[in-house]
Amino acid sequence: MRRPKSAVREIERKHFINTPIEIGKYLVSPLIKRLEDGRYAPSVSIRTGRGSATHDRVLRFASVFDTAQAAIRYAIDQGLTWIGTPAALNSSQH
Repeated sequence: MRRPKSAVREIERKHFINTPIEIGKYLVSPLIKRLEDGRYAPSVSIRTGRGSATHDRVLRFASVFDTAQAAIRYAIDQGLTWIGTPAALNSSQH
């Protein structure tokens, strides 16, 4: 079932996906959602595999941030930590 265009636009305004970072076999994609109070809630998608063997884990966090950039940074750091890559070593990639 397709969503009405107005519903799709509403979703597009509230959720933002930033440029993914490829680290070895992982694709780390920071996601943020703008909340009703204007702050931002981060989450991160961590994908591995290809085709029918693809596995995508999405981590959502309780923390909220005043700026989109702070939420993105947090999501990236948490994703890199989850895959075992220190965020400080990869700061030049984002």
